[in-house]
Amino acid sequence: MLFVRLSQWGFPRGCGRGCWSVFAARATGLVKLVGLCLMAGVLVAAVLFPVVGGLGLASNRAADTVDQTSGELTKAELPLVTTVLDMHGQPIAYLYDQYRVPVPSEGIADTMKAAIIAIEDKRFFEHKGVDWQGIARAAAKAGVEGETSQGASTLTQQYVKNYLAFVVGKGSEEAYEKATEATLGRKISEARIATQLEQKMSKDEILTAYLNVVPFGNGAFGVGAAARTYFDTTPDKLTVPQAAMLAGLVNEPSRLNPGSDVDAAIKRRNTVIERMRDNGAFGPDAKVAEEKAAEYKAADIGVVPDLKLLPNGCVGAGDGPVYGFFCRYLIDYLEKAGLPTEELLRGGYTITTTMDPAATRAAKDAAEAQVPKTQPGIANAMAVVEPGADKHRVRALAANRDFGNNADAGQSAYSIPAEVTKFGAGSIYKVFTAASALERGVTGIDKQIDVPKTYTSKVYKDGSKPYTVKNAGDYKDKMTLTEALAQSPNTAFIILEEKAGLNNVVDMAYRLGLRESMQGVDWRGDPLKADGSNGPSQGDVYKRDNSGSFTLGAGPTSVLELSNVAATIVSGGKWCPPTPVENVVDRNGQPVQLKEAPCDQAIAPEVANALAVGMSADTKPGGTASGAASGWNRPMIGKTGTTENHWSVAFIGATPQFAGAVMTFTDGVAPQVICNGTPPRLCGTYDAGGVYGGQVAAPTWFNAMRVIHDGKPPANLPAVDPRYR
Repeated sequence: MLFVRLSQWGFPRGCGRGCWSVFAARATGLVKLVGLCLMAGVLVAAVLFPVVGGLGLASNRAADTVDQTSGELTKAELPLVTTVLDMHGQPIAYLYDQYRVPVPSEGIADTMKAAIIAIEDKRFFEHKGVDWQGIARAAAKAGVEGETSQGASTLTQQYVKNYLAFVVGKGSEEAYEKATEATLGRKISEARIATQLEQKMSKDEILTAYLNVVPFGNGAFGVGAAARTYFDTTPDKLTVPQAAMLAGLVNEPSRLNPGSDVDAAIKRRNTVIERMRDNGAFGPDAKVAEEKAAEYKAADIGVVPDLKLLPNGCVGAGDGPVYGFFCRYLIDYLEKAGLPTEELLRGGYTITTTMDPAATRAAKDAAEAQVPKTQPGIANAMAVVEPGADKHRVRALAANRDFGNNADAGQSAYSIPAEVTKFGAGSIYKVFTAASALERGVTGIDKQIDVPKTYTSKVYKDGSKPYTVKNAGDYKDKMTLTEALAQSPNTAFIILEEKAGLNNVVDMAYRLGLRESMQGVDWRGDPLKADGSNGPSQGDVYKRDNSGSFTLGAGPTSVLELSNVAATIVSGGKWCPPTPVENVVDRNGQPVQLKEAPCDQAIAPEVANALAVGMSADTKPGGTASGAASGWNRPMIGKTGTTENHWSVAFIGATPQFAGAVMTFTDGVAPQVICNGTPPRLCGTYDAGGVYGGQVAAPTWFNAMRVIHDGKPPANLPAVDPRYR
């Protein structure tokens, strides 16, 4: 028990109210003194004697946890920034949870090390992880002055706390509260881990690790990111005033933010400078040290006018509004390929993509030239894929819309060119009917097929009624398959679909490239749920319902997958996933293997080559894309498409060098007819004057591809096996 006489505290009998207030403060300090002494005793016992009596088992388990944590801290895998590069190695986006640029000890200026030690742990090089002398000093000060401003956690303990909060806990509020909770148990655990760390790591290693993990505010974690954010420099070049300001931020980065309260930041910086002086950082000569301190304190805050915040996400580096659609597809693709988004945001990967910035800009310019970005209710999207026998590289994903969240400014955060749209590609689906007919020997590209003005199917039904189709124009009674692909009569392809078999035609669409469109969404275009509750898939619905309208292309379709269909055809029938990835390396420069689907021979090369030549007349006189192709002189395949209600139009085309697809569709709240004009416009629900694929989609394709092909020699289409003539 403690008995204290007033006279022992220097208070005479009859002391007034002022004396009593001082006495109260000192009495409070005495209580804190007792508490600190008791806590120190418990800490010493817990750290030095972890197994005691009946608590041995629990304490041993705690010790195992401490051992594991201290082991993790010695080889800390910090959350790092993932960098996304275009095909030329230029950054197009950064992805991260915590902006951090780790630096080795030699990459950190001595000024920074001296500053953080002076303000946070001046006895850093003397203690062994826990500053017992500092705790005693805090206890003494508490007893005399009633405050506990001295003896804060050591840098080693702070490293433990920040590691648990921001590395293990991923910076969540719950993790931070747990890592900083004012409980004896946490303090004991922290002290034991800190003591073990001091046995496993050198002082310089601990100091460097601390400076790489701690937050400095404004989204900057670690001194590497902080030096760039506030001063646009590297940590090895930090001056004393700069280092002092950063060291001061660690205490309360939000309150001391120089971007919002310069005076508070300067005051705190100057406090750090004074501590550096007192700690001998400016030399042993007191006069010289004082002069230097005064000089440093008089310096301007020096923070750059616009903080160098690293862009984060798909509207990040490069031309985010243009490149964002590609970036969004990349993230989705990597998720399916075994590299989840959470890992991307922390893993510090470097991803070299297949994106060609010149091709992307050409596609963007062409799409926006046909349909302005702010045109209400109309999207115009394009995808470009480079064909190949072993890889189909996505070179461009673009739209008239910018990538972003401001719809009023003509932006969209949906992956318009890559995801399955709610709208159809129209007569482009006749390509699948032609391919199936060729494969099954129903016809050849030079053989005549019937083209009646109207046709009532004996196979398909329209509900309970016969399924009758008519053509949109006047055609010869007979024409070759090549002519039919160029002029697109509906009746001819319904007849071919009957002969080839609907199921075979639907499967052909999947095989050539509409894999997500056929099997990944329902008939509305909504992604299938894992539990199958909104199934079956679109492709299975067409088969189940025996829907002959499949060849007219009314169902949901992906622009990117259409582009990949064209790439498959000019790659000799070899399908490969449309990949946005060239390679991925981890933070250590080691390659990362992705789980990408393998390429497969979708159709025989002879069938693919015949189909390619059969699709080569659409751009010639009489073809539906001939107007848009004016001046084009390269061999190519092509096919336009228009849905019956004119809610969407499309065009696919390819040379042996590049394949591409364009879809123009209504993206407003309620679908409407798209009418032709400059620019095209929505015109209600009456389809008179509706736009066609050769009027908006095809011009977009040709305007982009002229730029993309510039400088490349023309390449011929393959020869045709006589069996498919």
